[in-house]
Amino acid sequence: MSQTFDYDVVFIGAGHGAFDGAPALTAAGKTVAFIEEDKVGGTCPNWGCNAKIILEAPAKAVQTAKQSDGVIAGDTHIDWPTAMKRKQEIINGFAPAIQGAMESAGVDFIFGHASFIDAHTLQVGDRKVNADKVVIATGQHSHRLDLPGKEFLHDSKDFLSIPVVPKKMVIIGAGFIGLEAASIMRAAGSQVTVIMRDQQALPAFNRDYTEELLKALAKQGVLFIKNTTVEKIEQNGSSYSISTNTGSFPADYILDATGRIPNTDGLNLAELGIKYDHKGIEVNEFLQTAVSNIYASGDVIKKSQPKLTPTATFESQYIVSHILGEDKEAINYPAIGENLFTTPRLAQAGVTVDEAKAHPDQFDIIEQDVMDDWYRLVDFEKAGKRSLIYNKNKQLVGVIELSDKAENVVNALLPAIEFGYTPAQIKRLVTIFPSIGYSALDNLQ
Repeated sequence: MSQTFDYDVVFIGAGHGAFDGAPALTAAGKTVAFIEEDKVGGTCPNWGCNAKIILEAPAKAVQTAKQSDGVIAGDTHIDWPTAMKRKQEIINGFAPAIQGAMESAGVDFIFGHASFIDAHTLQVGDRKVNADKVVIATGQHSHRLDLPGKEFLHDSKDFLSIPVVPKKMVIIGAGFIGLEAASIMRAAGSQVTVIMRDQQALPAFNRDYTEELLKALAKQGVLFIKNTTVEKIEQNGSSYSISTNTGSFPADYILDATGRIPNTDGLNLAELGIKYDHKGIEVNEFLQTAVSNIYASGDVIKKSQPKLTPTATFESQYIVSHILGEDKEAINYPAIGENLFTTPRLAQAGVTVDEAKAHPDQFDIIEQDVMDDWYRLVDFEKAGKRSLIYNKNKQLVGVIELSDKAENVVNALLPAIEFGYTPAQIKRLVTIFPSIGYSALDNLQ
């Protein structure tokens, strides 16, 4: 243990922005502590990605059955209480498992809210904790609309524990959370309406693709109301009325999916001269804040990269390498795959279609209909499309796909994008046939 500090490194938060990197510190002989005010593991394992995908799996199965042209026969439906019970049984083990693994690695846990006293000292309840280095890994929380009747709104954390399927569900917002919830609940039998403030969903994705996704969800029965602002919510017995600038909508359950906000409140960042705003904490190319011994990791950072679990993992591991002196270079983000877990999926990585169109002298775009691939018929897919982006050396640098298997296609192509495989190198990949990985690589130009 350092003679000057209680710990060499303290992480504020015990999610992926912390626990994926911390064991390397203790293995190097550093003393480490996590300060956590909620549940160990953070959003993703407890009320985010893991919980979501467990509930999405039966929704995808139901949609596959509907697309099977009678091959999968009978009354295929989701037993929601059973699905919810199974989800809870699985995720209940995550927090204790993560804590146990970290403690076995030598990490201490301190529970409570942390706030900075100075650059090396944190107040946690009645206790003062000091450290040589501090990593802020506090993540984000759901944005909540401020309007009359806001007490009737639910956030994504509430939704992922919803006990029964509402007859009528209204979702405010058409981002990742809103569209994924719409896909799940429509498959579960709810009448779903999505209220969109703007014309386009998912601005990080090409508009042609997002429009195709909305059309696919609309075909399944999801109603989209665009260019609409919610003004107030009123309770009518056990249901609700949502008043907007374009009309009124009834609901039995309302999900506020209007975004997420970095957890910076109560940290006393301004007093230390650390800059931040509603998009997160400002960091330099080494993920250091304006105070050099204080880093930030994960979704709390203000950045252009997707705020995803794997991104937080990459950042936490980079910070640890930087603290240990193993990596003295600026962080070099890889190509990051991102996916919308709807049915169909929408996934992308690398150079985007919009970026390629803006620089035709640097990139070529190849458009493909995924239904030209026979393998798509195996799981009863009905439609889909893909854009491949190449540089002038015929190396794949980007991909976007809309299909039931898009996330696996992007994962299969990600190494080629990241490591700049040449056409000759790709031809040397003898993959398993038949599989989606084989199909993805075989369809490269």
